[in-house]
Amino acid sequence: MWKVWVKGLMAAAIGGASSSVTVVLADPDHFNFSAGLKKLGAVTAMGALVAVAAYLQKSPLPQT
Repeated sequence: MWKVWVKGLMAAAIGGASSSVTVVLADPDHFNFSAGLKKLGAVTAMGALVAVAAYLQKSPLPQT
């Protein structure tokens, strides 16, 4: 039970983080892999956080 839940949580985080990479296409001057790496990291972390929060809303901690 926990194994499935943790895998889902990780998948949500990875999906949220990877979707934020599209910011590079939308605004490459401010969010890029060389000059704006700190900003890109912040956007990636927020995307992962939002996806994890949505996952936790649908699948709270499993009862053991």
